[in-house]
Amino acid sequence: MAELKRELGLFDVTMYGIGLILGAGIYVLIGKAAEAAGNMVWLSFIIVSVVATFTGLSYAELSSMYPKAAAEYVFIKKAFNSDFLAFVVGWLIVFTTTISASTISLGFGGYLSGLSGLPIPLTASLLIIALSLVNFYGIQESSRMNILFTLIEVSGLVIIIYLGFAFGTHNPEIYLENPFGFNGILAAIPLIFFAYIGFEHIANVAEETKDPRKVLPRAVMLSIAVTSALYMLVSLAAVSLIDWRALGLSLSPLADVAGSVLGSQGYLLLSVIALFATTNTVLISLIAGSRILYGMAEQHSLPPFLSKVHSKRRTPWLSIISVMIIAVALALIENIVIIAEITVFTIVITFTFVNLSLIRLRYKEPNAERPFKVPINVGKFPVLPFLGVITSIAGITQFDIYVVSVGLGVIGLAALFFLIYSRKHVPPKHE
Repeated sequence: MAELKRELGLFDVTMYGIGLILGAGIYVLIGKAAEAAGNMVWLSFIIVSVVATFTGLSYAELSSMYPKAAAEYVFIKKAFNSDFLAFVVGWLIVFTTTISASTISLGFGGYLSGLSGLPIPLTASLLIIALSLVNFYGIQESSRMNILFTLIEVSGLVIIIYLGFAFGTHNPEIYLENPFGFNGILAAIPLIFFAYIGFEHIANVAEETKDPRKVLPRAVMLSIAVTSALYMLVSLAAVSLIDWRALGLSLSPLADVAGSVLGSQGYLLLSVIALFATTNTVLISLIAGSRILYGMAEQHSLPPFLSKVHSKRRTPWLSIISVMIIAVALALIENIVIIAEITVFTIVITFTFVNLSLIRLRYKEPNAERPFKVPINVGKFPVLPFLGVITSIAGITQFDIYVVSVGLGVIGLAALFFLIYSRKHVPPKHE
């Protein structure tokens, strides 16, 4: 049976993480975040970056211990020895990556609609189909495309940062304008958390990475550090150029920011760059989703056909097709804010269990090899992952009842599928 091909080094995997993280919140959702937090949206970004770092450290340690596709499934299975719990979390990750691809494809459609007038759902669906073909063609080809597009999207953010600090209003009072108080800052957090989704998917290309025990932890932390710095600077630059109310109403917020200084040429330039940014994030989300399906099928938790690798392209082609179909269907929902919040709800639950897994494994397997180890410990107890658990649970309280209901519905579907499938297919026991 064909296996996945190891072709990715530290630079490739780090750019994979940066590209996946950057395309979402800044290019698509910064406007809606500013609508909640006002000009203090930068503070919401700082809070989320700290919370993301807690869980990022857990991913770094766990991926150095168990460098496998379907990483979360493996982490939780090792920690709790529960097929059911591991399956539910794996299901949530598949849901998260697929719905992320749908959400950002709608962001792509929004920018393209502003330039061409084409209907958003149509362009979003065509983008998903085209990028699924790239995903099928090969991981190395996908990586090269990702590196190029990531450099383009970073250049767009650098332009915004330059414009903001060169032409923006820098009275300190502007950055403190906050119409809804601290509740507004907290309300922006679920949307901004969506902007940080991506670093966790680095672990899911483990079986296509050279020396994954060393590369994956470094790539996780580098991607969080780079994107956090860019997010902070861009949010400050944006509110120095455009009022938060205008940002909140915009379908293409950073294009409007550039247009406020450079006119129609600036709007066009950032719109084109945003197309590259959102395209890149959709591509990497599709890659991550298909690798998780592949990994779970390899672990006998999903039908075995999903683990089939194309003999020539060395990619999990049936998993790729499955993710494509689901992503296109979700893109037809079209409400980008609701989709984003549902995504964040499911990922926060996942982060809770990943942090708990690290804590559990510190006691269950204290002598296991850990090429990377989370700092700040009291004996065996890791303090920062514990803070990751607390902040994740606190984050769940920020969602409205509709989002929570849909998220619980997704979990219910996972449980139902597991009960039905496991009766006919008993997975082999792993040590």
